[in-house]
Amino acid sequence: MTGTKAVFIENWARETGRDFLRFDYTGHGQSSGEFQDGCLGDWIRDAREIIEALTEGPQILVGSSMGGWVALSLARDMPDRVAGLVGIAAAPDFTEDAMWEGFSAAQRATLLSEGQIALPTEYDDAPYIITKRLIEDGKDQLVLRRPLSLACPVHLLHGTADADVAQSVPLRILEHATCDDLQLTLVKGADHRFSTPDNLAQIVATVEIVTDRLAQ
Repeated sequence: MTGTKAVFIENWARETGRDFLRFDYTGHGQSSGEFQDGCLGDWIRDAREIIEALTEGPQILVGSSMGGWVALSLARDMPDRVAGLVGIAAAPDFTEDAMWEGFSAAQRATLLSEGQIALPTEYDDAPYIITKRLIEDGKDQLVLRRPLSLACPVHLLHGTADADVAQSVPLRILEHATCDDLQLTLVKGADHRFSTPDNLAQIVATVEIVTDRLAQ
């Protein structure tokens, strides 16, 4: 929740008199727990419980990368509390499509026999520890293999230079989801971080567009 996008959106919300809530999932950032002990089901539950405990009425969700998967799941499962959704480089089903499907036979064997494998990442000096539990639970949380009915405006932002989430992912969301207002904006040259000044301005502009749609 101390990332560039979250802080920028909070500052914008304060300046424009809007309520705003940001948080870290268990095992992320400032929250207690270890990343390798968690899974998507845990983090979706975190988000649901926080929304239920700390907000009133329908909310506009802004989710980046894994947060886009979480937001899509919540929009499907608790439509009365989700008024709109902005996805930034959303990565639904990545444990299955980007991880498990991309693992070599040796990596799969290690994961199944030892319960985890270590993957290098450009976002941290230490490798990500990917657990068997994360992969197995991810299969239960997939949103692009079952009906994905979204009853609110959904606007997706995705950079053409995103090296972590392929452009095919947001296109699959468009093809798979049932939604009366589902839009995708591809931003030439933007990477997965989507955090340049222009990118940040586009995020808040998109939140404003979704807000305006709700007022119509």
